[in-house]
This record gives sequence, structure tokens and C-alpha cells, in this order.
Amino acid sequence: MSSFRVKGGLKLKGEITPQGAKNEALQILCAVLLTSDKVTIHKIPNIRDVNKLIELLTDMGVKTQKIGPESYDFQADNVDIKYLETEDFLKKASSLRGSVMILGPLLARFGHGRLSKPGGDKIGRRRMDTHFFGFQKLGAEFHYDSKKEIYHIDGKNLKGAYMLLDEASVTGTANIVMAAVMAEGKTTIYNAACEPYLQQLCDMLNRMGAKITGIGSNMLHIEGVKKLKGTEHTMLPDMIEIGSFIGMAAMTQSEITIKDAKIPRLGIIPDTFKRMGIKMEFKGDDIYIPSQKHYEIETFIDGSILTVADAIWPGFTPDLLSIVLVTATQAKGTVLVHQKMFESRLFFVDKLIDMGAQIILCDPHRATVIGLDRKYPLKGIRMTSPDIRAGVSLLIAAMSADGTSIIDNIEQIDRGYQYIDQRLNALGADIVRID
Repeated sequence: MSSFRVKGGLKLKGEITPQGAKNEALQILCAVLLTSDKVTIHKIPNIRDVNKLIELLTDMGVKTQKIGPESYDFQADNVDIKYLETEDFLKKASSLRGSVMILGPLLARFGHGRLSKPGGDKIGRRRMDTHFFGFQKLGAEFHYDSKKEIYHIDGKNLKGAYMLLDEASVTGTANIVMAAVMAEGKTTIYNAACEPYLQQLCDMLNRMGAKITGIGSNMLHIEGVKKLKGTEHTMLPDMIEIGSFIGMAAMTQSEITIKDAKIPRLGIIPDTFKRMGIKMEFKGDDIYIPSQKHYEIETFIDGSILTVADAIWPGFTPDLLSIVLVTATQAKGTVLVHQKMFESRLFFVDKLIDMGAQIILCDPHRATVIGLDRKYPLKGIRMTSPDIRAGVSLLIAAMSADGTSIIDNIEQIDRGYQYIDQRLNALGADIVRID
């Protein structure tokens, strides 16, 4: 297990370029299974979850070649379906939540999928009913071995269907779309997720020969095709990393420029941080954040306390609520953070309270943060990272605190942020990795 030793109280300055989007990568990489032709993907982040998925695809027989620092060629012309029956496959797939998205492509191209219960963040229940509901609507048969926690999906002759999803699940929608692109006939998915990453996936599939319309809306129409071809794809910058850098700049009173942020694809993320009192300027596709000694949380028009809550796109992404929460601790004012989607994601606030933050954990979904306007700086402590986003929030807190902090279990941070210590140290941070 590795740790970060973080010296707090340092102001950062300079430019930083966000990595490729983790959540997009997990979808796009699985889509290479849909064709026997070569697929070239650019801006792949070098992070634990993505590397584990590439390793899993390679073990399945996908030819993988790194052609640049962030670019790979993939060719799935000799996939070993029998590998799905091995214990090695089940073990590797169970350690990675993104592995669930291989099911749609496997079902579409090979008519069969098998997977052990995926792992991932310990942030509460993350059911997969939506995925399997969609597969069943397309005519697949679903079997679950509750003792071994193994999913079996069989569907040799998928047929298009109309479906109304019970939730606008991003991974569920992506999985169903990938299963439907080669199903016979027309598929309509209502209450589909419409995140930019899903739009990217649909655009890529269309370049491969799929026929998807309604992209960017909550109703997708898919005309099945018999075969898909290769393509080239470049991933968006990671919006979660961009939001993390905005919060970090405010907390550490730093002057930072976030390069190539693809601002039109960020939705309400910049405006949400502006409501936290954080100043920023858009310079082309870059976000400039000046050094701020003070930032004040807005209230609602009637003067009531601001609430920041997660919602499906184009609402505010749940992955940034922990960043909003930690950023509020040094603001002036009060905010209610409402995490609707996951019931365990706010449980890291006890570490912030130990550091001196004024936070009331109302219940598993809500926390009230009383910003002290830097009158009482956070103090350095030893703590453990419970998941990816909480881990980065604790890192931001440590960077702004008085004294030195130790953050254990940073493997969680490495799952979502590439070279984070090196990149922040280049801006003036003092983060030492301890193995």
C-alpha cells in the first residue's frame, strides 16, 4: 500500500492539461470488441482502472499496441471466447467495475457474455438491473448464479425493441447501445443517459458504421447493422479532473490555467463553482483561475442556503460533489451538499472534521458545510482514501492545510488520476509518494 506525504500551505502557479476522460475511456475501450478491424484511440489516461481494462482485453485476445504516450491501436480479430470461462478472467473482471461494459459488445458480436460481479468504489449500492433489463428487451436470456456471483447472458439473435429505462444510467445506456447496434431491426431507448461521454461513444459507433440518431437527447434510435468497421477516436478531457483543479485552485489560493478544457462540453460545472464564489475566466478553450484569498458562497434568490445536488446530465455530476464539499470548508458562507445517487459517498467527511472543518453530516446523503472564510485553516493529519473522488478531495484539503498530512491507500486516487503527484508538484506542490 502506498501513501502521499503532503506539505500544506503552498500556493501553486502555472498551466495544467487535464487527462483523457476516465469514464469515457471505460466505454470506448470496450467498444473495440464490436469489430475485427483496427481501432485507434487517442488521449487514453494512464490510470489504474483503464490499464486494468486494457490488460483484460489483451488477455481476451485483443491485439494491443501502444503507438504514442496516450495512443493505442486495438484489433479484436481473434477474441478467445473460451477465456470467459476461466477463473483468471472472473478474478480480473471482478476487480474492475468498468468490466461490465464488455457484456454489450460480446453479446452483439458473439451472442454470449459472462462476468463476475464487478468491483470498484465502495460508495454504496450500484445496481446493474438497467443493463440486464435492456439486454432482455433485445431478446437475451439472463442468468445469475447468486452463490458464485456470476452473470451469464445468452443472446444469439438479438432483435430491436422499444424500451423505457428505469433509470438514466450512463453505463447501462452505453452497454445497451453497444448490444443494439448489431441487433436486427430498430431499437428505441427512452430515458437514455445523454452525458458527453455517451455522445462520444455514439459518435464513434456511427463512424464505425452504426446508425444511431437522437444523440445528446434522452431518446436514442438505433437501426441495427450486420457489421462494424474500424475507426479513430480521441477522448474528451476529464471533466472530473477539471472540476477538481478548479476547487484545488480556490482552496490553495493558486493561480492556475487549465488548458484545452473543451468548455462547451462541461455543462453546468463551471457555473456551479462560480456559485461557490470562485472566479474564473474563459480564454479560448482554457480556464484561467486567479489567486483568491476569499471566495463567498452565493445564496438562493430568496436568501436561503445554497444547495448543490447531483443529477443526471445535464445536471451536476455526482463525481464532483466531494470537491464542492471540501472547497466550501474555506469559503465564506454555508452550503448544503446533497448526494442523491450514492449513500456512502459522504462518509469521508469525518477526516475533514478531524482537520478542523465545520461540517454537519445530516444523513448518508446530505452534509451541511459552514465555511469559515480561512479564519481557521485546516490542520494536517493522517487519513485514508476511501474512494477515487474522496481521495482527491482529501488531497486538496491536505494541500491547503497547515502542516503535513499523510494520505494512505492512494491506490484509490491512482485509479482515476494519472501522475497526479508529479503534475501538481510541477505547479509548486510538495507531494511525496511513499511506498
